[in-house]
Amino acid sequence: MADLDDLREGTNFTGGAAAREGFHLKGQAGQDWGMKARLSRIFDPRDGNTVMLAFDHGYFQGPTSGLERLDRSIVPLVPQADALMCTRGALRTTIPADNGKGIVLRASGGPSVLTDLSNEEIAVSIDDAVRLDAAALAVQVFVGAENETKSIKNMTTLVDQGQAAGIPVLAVTAVGKDMVRDARYFRLATRMSAELGAAFVKTYYVEEGFETITSACPVPIVIAGGKKVSEPEALRVAYRAMQEGAAGVDMGRNVFQSEHPAAMLSAVRGVVHDGLTPEEAFDLYQTLAN
Repeated sequence: MADLDDLREGTNFTGGAAAREGFHLKGQAGQDWGMKARLSRIFDPRDGNTVMLAFDHGYFQGPTSGLERLDRSIVPLVPQADALMCTRGALRTTIPADNGKGIVLRASGGPSVLTDLSNEEIAVSIDDAVRLDAAALAVQVFVGAENETKSIKNMTTLVDQGQAAGIPVLAVTAVGKDMVRDARYFRLATRMSAELGAAFVKTYYVEEGFETITSACPVPIVIAGGKKVSEPEALRVAYRAMQEGAAGVDMGRNVFQSEHPAAMLSAVRGVVHDGLTPEEAFDLYQTLAN
C-alpha cells in the first residue's frame, strides 16, 4: 500500500481536454460496442451531453412531494429528457415501454430515511437489468461514511457484472450530513469511483474548484440537481457546471417540484444542449410557463 505519511494534494488540474479517440465520451473509447451503444442512449452523440430526469427518490423517501403520482407528474415529462433515472418498480408499473429513452436503473437500496442510508445492498440482479434493457445501472457510493467499503464493493460487483453484460455503471456520490461538500472531497469520491470501474459519475456542483473535479476524473461527470432552489438558481448552477467540464445534469426536484415542470425541463435542455446562458434559459422558462 502507498505510504500515507507524505500524502500530497494534487495541484496540476489545468490544460486542454484529452482527445476522445473517436467516441463522444471521455474515457470510454476502449469499451465494447454494446457498452458504447448503451452510453449513446444516455449521452447525445451530437454533443456528448445529457439531460437525465431523476425520479428514483421513492426507493428510500417514499412518495415525496411531486412524486405522489408518477403517471401524472413524470410521464408527461419523459419526451423532453435524454435519459430516465428510476427504479425497476417505477419502470414496470408506470413508464411506457415505447418511451425510447435510455434507462439508468437504480440498482442499490435497502435502508429508508429512518435508518443509516449508507447501509445499502445491491437491489437488482444483472439478469433483471438485461431483461429491462437498462442503459446503465446506478449505485450509491458513500465515501467517508460508515459503510464506505460496503458501498464500493456494491459498485465493483455491479461493474464486473455490467462489463460481462455490456451495461455501464453510474456511481452516485452520496454526501452524509457530517461530510464536507468541497472540491477536495468530490475529487476523492469521483476519482475513486472512476478508478474502480464506474463508466460515469454523478456528483454535486461546488462553487469553488469544480473544474478540478471534472479535470481529475477520467470519465464523464453529471451533476445532481440537489435540493429545490429557485428556477434562476438551478439554471445558473447547471450553466456553471457545464462551463466547468460537466457532461450533463441529472435533475429531479428542481424539475418535478417546479411550478412549471415541463417549462423547466426545456430550459435545462437549453443550457445543456444549446449553450443558453442562465438568463436566456430563464426567459425561455417564463415564455413556456406563460
